[in-house]
Amino acid sequence: MLNWESKFKSWKNKQITHRSALSAFSCYSLVLSATVFIWNTPQNSIQQQAISSTGSTTNTNNKLIASNDKKVVRIVRSKQLTALAVLEKKGILEKRLGDLGYKVEWPEFAAGPQQLEALNAGGLDIASTAESPPVFSQAAGVPLVYLAANSSDGRAVSLLVPPNSPAKSFKDLKGKKIAFQKASIGHYLTVRAAEREGLKLTDVKSVFLAPPDANAAFSQGKVDGWFIWEPFVTRNVQNKVGRVLLDGGNGLRDTNNFYSTNRKFYQENPQVIKIFLEELQKAQVWSKNNRQQIAQLLTGATQLDAPTLEKMHDKYDFALVPINEKVIKKQQEVADKWYSLGLIPRKVNVRDGFLTPQQYAAITPKEVLTKK
Repeated sequence: MLNWESKFKSWKNKQITHRSALSAFSCYSLVLSATVFIWNTPQNSIQQQAISSTGSTTNTNNKLIASNDKKVVRIVRSKQLTALAVLEKKGILEKRLGDLGYKVEWPEFAAGPQQLEALNAGGLDIASTAESPPVFSQAAGVPLVYLAANSSDGRAVSLLVPPNSPAKSFKDLKGKKIAFQKASIGHYLTVRAAEREGLKLTDVKSVFLAPPDANAAFSQGKVDGWFIWEPFVTRNVQNKVGRVLLDGGNGLRDTNNFYSTNRKFYQENPQVIKIFLEELQKAQVWSKNNRQQIAQLLTGATQLDAPTLEKMHDKYDFALVPINEKVIKKQQEVADKWYSLGLIPRKVNVRDGFLTPQQYAAITPKEVLTKK
């Protein structure tokens, strides 16, 4: 992995145009995919296109442009109805970390897999993903660390079909094309939905596309379904481009979201992580109790109007949960599932990425640790 990582870092130090940046990051992503994941299947009729983050060009040489020799902390930008988005908008973290000599940046990425590619290559310090991207990352040998677990927010992830689709349940999509970002929650829930109907993942035609490309393919009728998260779901429903066939509620989603980093950042910045989780927990509580205010705050980030965001609020639990044996065992089940499907190259011991109870106690807010 040293060759593609060194190439990526070399690329970051060059001044290139936006068009070149997209091309370079696409090549990087494809190299990683070829090394780690079994990305290509004969079922795909739409060629997979790797998408770089929209913030990739702004991240170039960020250490060189940091003022006053401040260290840079890069936390992924959330464009969903989340406490992480609230944390960015309120700017509280910038003040607390600024007092310690840190500058906060919020780079943007298409989805979880792209986040963890950047996390490993030094372009991101704290990621926010569903359960599957960390497993694929661990399978690639990345020294990932699970920092905290978040509520599953299952109803915020849905399978869209065209408004005129005859499908009434997932089994009606047998043999049809379903788009999703590979190694994402959409991928995992497609597996779960298929198995719940007595089907296999191979009973549908998987089309691996990052969200922007999947959005275009779905709106153009090139796929029969799209497993995606908010706010893509609500936008497509409002625009009468799609309807929800099913979502991750009613037990379909059985996993957590995770905040993660790499081992080096964890070891060198424990106080930064502690402060981040403290402020994130405060943002969770505020978000849960302030439906109207969070809607007003995040209209720009989500591109949805405030009344719509208020309705969406019930899809989110806004809660950090303690990392315990139950969480770790479930994550191991996810890893074993991907290995059994032949989608990761080796068995993964997810415990390699989890900390000890004592280490979690040192960084996790006390009110989170005491939750059952």
